[in-house]
Amino acid sequence: MRLIKKIILIVLLLIIVFVVNILFSTGFFRTVENQFDGEIVKKIALPGAEDITISALDSFALISSTDRGIFPPKDEDIGGLYFMELKSGTFKVKPLTSDFKKSFAPHGISLFKTDSTYKVAAINHTLQGHSIEIFTLNGETLTFKKSLTDASMISPNDIVMIDENRFYFTNDHKYTEGIGRFIEDYAGLSVSNVIYFDGKDYSEVASGIAYANGINFDTKRNLLFVASPRKFLVKVYSKNTDGSLEFIEDIPCGTGVDNIEIDTKGNLWIGAHPNLLRFTAYAKGKKDTSPSEIIKIDYRGKNNFDVETVYLDDGTVMSASTVAVPFGNLILTGNVMDDEFLILKKNH
Repeated sequence: MRLIKKIILIVLLLIIVFVVNILFSTGFFRTVENQFDGEIVKKIALPGAEDITISALDSFALISSTDRGIFPPKDEDIGGLYFMELKSGTFKVKPLTSDFKKSFAPHGISLFKTDSTYKVAAINHTLQGHSIEIFTLNGETLTFKKSLTDASMISPNDIVMIDENRFYFTNDHKYTEGIGRFIEDYAGLSVSNVIYFDGKDYSEVASGIAYANGINFDTKRNLLFVASPRKFLVKVYSKNTDGSLEFIEDIPCGTGVDNIEIDTKGNLWIGAHPNLLRFTAYAKGKKDTSPSEIIKIDYRGKNNFDVETVYLDDGTVMSASTVAVPFGNLILTGNVMDDEFLILKKNH
């Protein structure tokens, strides 16, 4: 009997440790108080603007919008890509994919400028599977070029193009269902990865990541940044000439980092989730709101960086922020499932 009692006690202690670790590592006990030195300039009626990227050179934004229900979806999500001109300040949104012939629920997107046009890549999720859709953008006209599929696209989340033909993308999970996915989500099992496409072949170039999410590449410093929201950090890599990666360090962020944008000074801007358990309940339709955070990272090199909270909200103004893109003193913000996204203006 004593042995049985000891085994039961050990099992109970392990369960308690497991639960406590989940609560602390997901931000459950964090107090979220609204914080922003600025104002809301405009609310744009576009649902689930999960990813936004801009061309600072040509002053426009490209927006990935999907009208999402609960996750995982039971019905086909519907979405599209949108163009927003930024110079005039009217912030009018123009649909770009109204004539797209296949099911389209875009997630992460990337923009790469060529000589006269832009190349656009978008992660696409449908009930039939995942793909990466490739387009060209000429002015305000988007033309579909091809659809890419591969067995390596297990659970693609975000993508970054490094030229017209090559790109990296993240898989946020290794397991898409069952106990594997449960352990990834709740225990923080670090098994997701980054895939590199060299224009012909796909290869894994980084692994052992807890929920690999947002990804972006700094061409000036030859650095690749990958968000790991489950570990509240950003991973930094240098890119080799063959596309392989060398790990440099982790940047602790104290929040569930999502998409990464890089401003003209090299600062990282990230939409984030301060409380991942609340976000999970929100995504499943069990909570009406989820807190939002925007952080800015001044990365100057290894062991030399600052992380600043620019915006913090308990979810009443904006729920589940996913991306923050600076343009002058404006910040374009995106989210998972709100019916609108916000354009903010900083006071300083």
